[in-house]
Amino acid sequence: MAPNSLTASYASPESEPFTFASSLPALQSPASVADKTSYLAALRASVTDAQAQINKELTARMEEDKARDAATKNGIIDDAKEEENYGEEIVEDED
Repeated sequence: MAPNSLTASYASPESEPFTFASSLPALQSPASVADKTSYLAALRASVTDAQAQINKELTARMEEDKARDAATKNGIIDDAKEEENYGEEIVEDED
């Protein structure tokens, strides 16, 4: 059998895309318990690596977004208001 892989891709109109890829060992058919255990250990390690890399990349993009938003607001950010409205659409009142 061909080797397996774990891949994840990210794309956004505002950010650079990135891809994570990790090779996994091929399982022979029929696979022994030791082969399955080894494969699952490699898969678990790959998932942990993917999670760490994805978190790092997305955190960097969140910081870029935050800096871009700050530049458009002339550098004035109300952290308390941002925290209160996190994840919600903000509708500005008209005076």
